Amino acid sequence: MSSTLLCGRFELSLERPLIMGIVNVTPDSFSDGALHLDADAAIAHGLRLIDEGADLLDIGAESTRPGAAPVSLDDELQRLLPVIEALRDSGVPLSIDTFKPPVMRHVLDAGADMINDIYAFRQPGALDAVAQSRCGLCVMHMQGEPRTMQQAPRYEDVVQEVRGFLLARVGAMREKGIQPERILLDPGFGFGKTPAQNYLLLRQLAQLQFETYPWLVALSRKSMIGHITGRPASERLGGSIAGALAGIARGAKMVRVHDVAATVDAIKVWQTVEHGVSE
Repeated sequence: MSSTLLCGRFELSLERPLIMGIVNVTPDSFSDGALHLDADAAIAHGLRLIDEGADLLDIGAESTRPGAAPVSLDDELQRLLPVIEALRDSGVPLSIDTFKPPVMRHVLDAGADMINDIYAFRQPGALDAVAQSRCGLCVMHMQGEPRTMQQAPRYEDVVQEVRGFLLARVGAMREKGIQPERILLDPGFGFGKTPAQNYLLLRQLAQLQFETYPWLVALSRKSMIGHITGRPASERLGGSIAGALAGIARGAKMVRVHDVAATVDAIKVWQTVEHGVSE
């Protein structure tokens, strides 16, 4: 595996698992919608996650939950830009969760360090919007699109199809001259997959991997956790931590989470079990 990830102004070591803290500036996110829609609340939440140990923040202004309504370009930027401006000197990289090329350009100009794209930079102009930057690129698999992706997901072999899709997207990025050290891969838990398919992907994460590309596991509070525990999104901390550790044990280099402090503690204990206590 590559030992570093180029991420805009930062070069992140992948020697230990990194934690991406979630900041939703949306009215309708599945787990914390409207809690941080106000820019000041979102900024305060981001600073709190950094204090809890987040290695980078992922800021999103358009919900991608199943059935989510689209957000206009102007509305997305109006939500994002004040938060980026306030947090860009906070000492950690800022990832922006967007699939719109014009938004990508604006937020990179404003100081963002990574683009996290659920469409894997397939929208017209997306690769051109990021190719000449130093920003990190999180490339996610999704079958379908957010409004309908969970209606009837189908695969012949979900592990090989997700792997093949991401391999092809990496190829398209390399053709644009994008350095491999900028690329982070995400199997897309919950994005056009049944619970059984999600857990198969997590169980076989090592079989998804190719070359030196690092993997992100993003399943915090998702319905795949609720499917097993029977708990609502607000009560899925234990299951989310279990999923994050399962991903790390199978080679994930980064986890995207809502509950940073608890996840930091869980990873510290897991690493101590694996590697021992330094005297």
